[in-house]
Amino acid sequence: MKLLIRIFITALLVMAIAYLMKGVYVKEFTTALTVAIVLGLLNFFVKPILVLFTLPVTFFTLGLFMLVINAIIIMLCDYFIDEFSVNSFWTAMLFSIILSLSQSLVFQITGEAK
Repeated sequence: MKLLIRIFITALLVMAIAYLMKGVYVKEFTTALTVAIVLGLLNFFVKPILVLFTLPVTFFTLGLFMLVINAIIIMLCDYFIDEFSVNSFWTAMLFSIILSLSQSLVFQITGEAK
């Protein structure tokens, strides 16, 4: 049940951020739900592989390269979902930062934190 709540909250945040931010387009709420599910799957399966391959760069940048990895994950989600669009890499990076911060805040307030 917690997983479904987290997916729903993430979908709401994706819709809100897309509404407020230029360069990010989400067609409808079902698209946002799909984005939340695909982001979860990409973070579970693809992100660890990217982190492993870029470990030296991440180490030398003191972890800041993780922002680039998160933006790449957003761009992959844009590639897989037709009704979700992100204009540029920098927009994807800003979107991922805002999404991560807002997820942390909402999950901390609602008690859904890991």
